[in-house]
Amino acid sequence: MKKYLLGAFATILLMLCLTGCSVSDGSVAGIFYVYIATALLSLLLLVGCILFVKRTRAWFILLFSSVLVVNVGYTVLSVSQTLQTALNANRIAYLGSVFLPFAMLMIILEVTGVAYKKMLPWSLMLVSVVVFLIAASPGILDIYYKEVSLQFVNGVSTLVKVYGPLHFLYLVYLLGYFISMVAVILYAYIRKKLENATHAIILVIAVFVNICVWLIEQLVKINFEMLSVSYIISELFLVGLHFAMQENQRLRNIVKQVETVQNHTVNSNFNEAEIQPTIETVEISSESIELFMNGLGQLTPTENAIFDAYISRLTTKEIMAKLKIKENTLKYHNKNLYGKLGVSSRKQLFEIYKRINSVKFDANEK
Repeated sequence: MKKYLLGAFATILLMLCLTGCSVSDGSVAGIFYVYIATALLSLLLLVGCILFVKRTRAWFILLFSSVLVVNVGYTVLSVSQTLQTALNANRIAYLGSVFLPFAMLMIILEVTGVAYKKMLPWSLMLVSVVVFLIAASPGILDIYYKEVSLQFVNGVSTLVKVYGPLHFLYLVYLLGYFISMVAVILYAYIRKKLENATHAIILVIAVFVNICVWLIEQLVKINFEMLSVSYIISELFLVGLHFAMQENQRLRNIVKQVETVQNHTVNSNFNEAEIQPTIETVEISSESIELFMNGLGQLTPTENAIFDAYISRLTTKEIMAKLKIKENTLKYHNKNLYGKLGVSSRKQLFEIYKRINSVKFDANEK
């Protein structure tokens, strides 16, 4: 999980650096190239989503498509030379912006496992269509913008707007989705539908990144649409969480298979008289197996080497000679290794590893 968080934060820093560099020269080229970069990145993420995301695939595709549409709209708007072209580009951007929070909410509902009625997606989609039609009305009606004109700032085209009476609906729409997302996350965490607190934190960050960026754009006059960047960051957070939860599900499946094998072994030992009574069945709980497998991903290179040596049944002297370490150093690493894997002895470590490895082998054979 730490790897997903580090990757997400690295992406944030990269995007912010790109954003900052884009406007430093005050030219259209800088901002336009950043818009192009975000659009291309959105396209690549959409392709990756189609190829690799399996569960809740439809909502992810809607989310990634919406981000791509938003960034295409911002790109066209930045180089528009006529008011009509700029308004059409603005409509394209709003098309993605309106359906994006809808897709995020549905993904969060699916990821957290919170139940919802079948009519909910259709109802939300209807609301999204209505909000989009209102937001797309400038140039036709004056309900969203009373007045709108095209302005060029450092070669970049922007829309100068005087808000109309229904402009507040989009604000209410976004806040409603943000509040709903946070409420679902808190509900899922309280009801223990999330794997752990880290998952809840990732989901909350994915929501609040967009809230903060949107508020900044409302309070500070910026010639660059930072939402084009924050939307991509949100995508990466959600995809990272998706794959993390897929990995957790894989671990749980292995745990269940190990439990099945273990129960079968116990029953066989009880029913088959030919099994010698001196053979001891080692009881291994599902919690210890899950802790063991999670701990494997947290081992340092030295701890990994010691683990491999234990699995190879090397003696203490052989391990010290192979790794060129002293006994006290081995004891230090040994303590950390046992703590991460949740075991208290080499025997327990080997038995759990053997049980997991046999299940993996059986699954691959099938």
